[in-house]
Amino acid sequence: MYLKRHIEEAVLRRADVKGAVVVTGARQVGKTTLIENLKPDIPKITLDDLPIRRRAIDSPSTFFNITPPPIFVDEVQYAPEIFHYIKIHLDNGRNKGEFFLTGSQSFELMKNVTESLAGRAGILELLGLSMREMVGEAWNKPFMPTFEYLKARNADKTVLRIPEIWEKIHRGSLPELVLNRHYDWADFYADYIKSYIERDVRMLTQVADEVSFYAFMTACAAMSGQLLNLSSLASDIGISVPTAKRWLSILKTSGIIYLLKPYSNNAIKRVVKTPKLHFLDIGLASYLTRWMSAENLSIGANNGSFFESFVVSEILKSYTNAGKEVDLYFLRDGNKKEIDLLIFENNTLYPMEIKIKAEPDERDIRSFGMLSDIKGVNIGDGGIICLANNVLQLNEKNYIIPLAMI
Repeated sequence: MYLKRHIEEAVLRRADVKGAVVVTGARQVGKTTLIENLKPDIPKITLDDLPIRRRAIDSPSTFFNITPPPIFVDEVQYAPEIFHYIKIHLDNGRNKGEFFLTGSQSFELMKNVTESLAGRAGILELLGLSMREMVGEAWNKPFMPTFEYLKARNADKTVLRIPEIWEKIHRGSLPELVLNRHYDWADFYADYIKSYIERDVRMLTQVADEVSFYAFMTACAAMSGQLLNLSSLASDIGISVPTAKRWLSILKTSGIIYLLKPYSNNAIKRVVKTPKLHFLDIGLASYLTRWMSAENLSIGANNGSFFESFVVSEILKSYTNAGKEVDLYFLRDGNKKEIDLLIFENNTLYPMEIKIKAEPDERDIRSFGMLSDIKGVNIGDGGIICLANNVLQLNEKNYIIPLAMI
């Protein structure tokens, strides 16, 4: 069974104007299935197949003679030798949509894409399933906390009960788990982590100490939704800060975590300049930190920070699935006043708080007052993303925004 992905339109748009389309993303987010369903009429080769991989590495100049483009090459990062010949083919023919390339380990893949296919490839990142995709919605516009967006979105939203929301958050966003309800959750993530560390981390980044790397992943999961503290991470695991920094980069580049940048402005004194760490799949974070059921997660010590990470990932998906980039920030000053999320677009800041409560009020957006000191930047609509069922207006520019409205 294939669950329609909202990024499909963006892939086809890139194929109309670029010779190659590269889809990156974390392991098992559905990259292969996406291209197979979008382009069922073109041949597919996978470099996971060792004999095919060996042929690509040993004879890259003739690799595409037997199966010429248009073609789908899966796990392309395993044979970087063919990128040069893809470049030559595209330069000679200048046809569009000739190569569809996917790879799990984007840290290796992107190195070759930027070196060989700069300007010739459309690059898209596929994240796990969004809540929109899980419930079968067609809505595919990037989220904005504006009156116009909320009015249009309200007619097309799917309202879930709070226990259902936590079940989806805890279950995770990887397609195989979402589609196969009989797949044991703990078994799936145990196998997932083993494959990720053995194939992606050890093979491509030369991390020798797998036990310490697993402990590092677990410590990062416990920190999801909080300020990154590299020194604390390094100390807890017994590794150096430079090693912790390198391992964090591996998690980021391979699509496991997202680092939310702090917003900085001279008008706001003593702002925190450390990023926030967010796991992109809360199912994985829950497994690592041993929250073994949705019910326990919903009432546990991590519920607020994990919910915040989930909201950030959903907003991020609304942009990546539309093939668009977005500038996301948070803001915390020296007095620990904080705005959980800011979208910056067209010289306008759109502020948001993220709360697990169902009935927030204006007291929850008192921190928005920090923005009044900023000069030269417009302050747009904002609000509180929460577990309410309906959109309500808090004041002239701010709204109570149900999770379903993302």
